[in-house]
Amino acid sequence: MSSRHHIDDLLRGRIIGKIEEGRKITDVAREFDIAHSVVSRLRQIYRPISKRNRRTTAQQVANQFLAASGKQISRKTVARRLRGGGGLYARRPVVCVPLTRQHRTARLQWCREHHNWTEQDWACVLFSDESRFSLSSDCRRQLIWRESGTAYRPENNQEKDRYPTCSIMVWAGIMINGRTRLHVVANGTMTGQRYIDEVLLPHVRLFRGAVGDKFVFMDDNATCHRTLAVQDCLDS
Repeated sequence: MSSRHHIDDLLRGRIIGKIEEGRKITDVAREFDIAHSVVSRLRQIYRPISKRNRRTTAQQVANQFLAASGKQISRKTVARRLRGGGGLYARRPVVCVPLTRQHRTARLQWCREHHNWTEQDWACVLFSDESRFSLSSDCRRQLIWRESGTAYRPENNQEKDRYPTCSIMVWAGIMINGRTRLHVVANGTMTGQRYIDEVLLPHVRLFRGAVGDKFVFMDDNATCHRTLAVQDCLDS
């Protein structure tokens, strides 16, 4: 086996491509006539990024490669190799609320109970929610390496977002054939009494009157939605 040490970008990319195909290190080393340790080192540098540390930047990978092999490569080369050999792209993580097993069980049960609903049934349902939006730019923008079509996998999600500066909360509801007006929750957060005064009475009640007795109002289990005053308002 050759004892050569120099590996150019083209050969390095071909080696990484073979590794990402699932080829054994021994077979790749024999095919390219290079040392087993060289192929192993390349896999150790690139695979952790694609499988375990998705938030490592391209520059950090280049620095790791330099420390491990003594060869200097650019961050553009790293990004190109991860894209070509591993199908990995730098993307922003999806912000979501993590679901527990209890959440998943409850959702599955709900879906099974409503799987035979018709379009006429769903036309009577008003879905609603409030969301908070940041009014400042995201100066701490962080990307992750992920494959196409995997945005919603747990390892590619960011569990929650924070709003360290100015932000605003809005509420809205949607139906099959309509939607409410967008309501801005100004000066503070949503409370039970504000939920009644600003959402239920001026917005939800109008849809209830238009739809009739078959009307179904869907919100979530936020604390402000489950106060006694809110329950009394809904019951009435």
